[in-house]
Amino acid sequence: MNQDNEMTNNRATKQNEDIDLIEVFMQLWRGKWIIALFMVLTIILSIAYLFVAKEKWTSEAIVTYPDSGQIANYNNAMSVLYNQNPANAPTVVDVQQRFFSRFNSAISALSQQLGNQIRPEKLTITPAVKDQPIPLIISYTAGTAGEAQKTLTTYIQQINKRVVTELDNDLQISINSKVEDLKADLATQEKVAQEKKNRRLQMLNQALIIAQQANIKDTRVQQAETLSEDTLFVLGSNALSATIKNEATRPLPFDVSYYQTRQSLLAISALKSKPDSTYSLRYVMKPDLPIYRDSPKKSLILLFGALMGIILGSVVVLGRNMLKTR
Repeated sequence: MNQDNEMTNNRATKQNEDIDLIEVFMQLWRGKWIIALFMVLTIILSIAYLFVAKEKWTSEAIVTYPDSGQIANYNNAMSVLYNQNPANAPTVVDVQQRFFSRFNSAISALSQQLGNQIRPEKLTITPAVKDQPIPLIISYTAGTAGEAQKTLTTYIQQINKRVVTELDNDLQISINSKVEDLKADLATQEKVAQEKKNRRLQMLNQALIIAQQANIKDTRVQQAETLSEDTLFVLGSNALSATIKNEATRPLPFDVSYYQTRQSLLAISALKSKPDSTYSLRYVMKPDLPIYRDSPKKSLILLFGALMGIILGSVVVLGRNMLKTR
């Protein structure tokens, strides 16, 4: 009996719930014009919002390491600078990484600076491939599509020019420092050569005195190159006097390293920077002109407005009927 009573109660409860749902639906149906009015009003408000809302458009560019041709002048200059120590010269890959890492740091600093302004600007840098340092996606958000593309292009060009200028200045400093070092090296070698020449004159003069005192006028040996400094007097006073007389016009005795240093100095002094033909990045994709705006989304806002109108209208209809019932 108890089970039969429970089943009967459950059926009655279910019927009451069905009746309540049907009643709610009928109330909503009777108030459909009110719901429709609210929906129209909220759609109108959504359209008004679309007219006054600030639009956002995002332009994107993809950049990576510069090509070898874009850094050829800088790379050639580094090769000349390290001509005496080629093993220490940076490779093309090293130069590419140097330029692009400097660009990446500068554009990241600019992004933070723009974000901290009174009127913040949105410039973002993200990897194009996850967990890969290159290439990079650089994006800029503005009020119009054209403004976003133009501003992004301007910022990238400005950073590129700044990086190239900074590295070119570093290159000039290195060139000037290397020129000064080579000049100092040459001056040292010339001083040593002059000292060697003066010492040779002293030895010849001493040998001449000995030859005169020994009354040796003519050479008494056939192979003079085998003579030591102490036996030069055997050349005779006549030969020694002629040698001393012409020694003043004799060039300084330089070794091979002097001429190698001289060659390096001439090559480095002739270096000329070409920053206009040097780049710190290469475009995989230039700043594009966005086709779709980021916000506001027209379809979503209108759909949300219509949904809110239906909800508000339904609340009003059900609330009014509830008040009447009470």
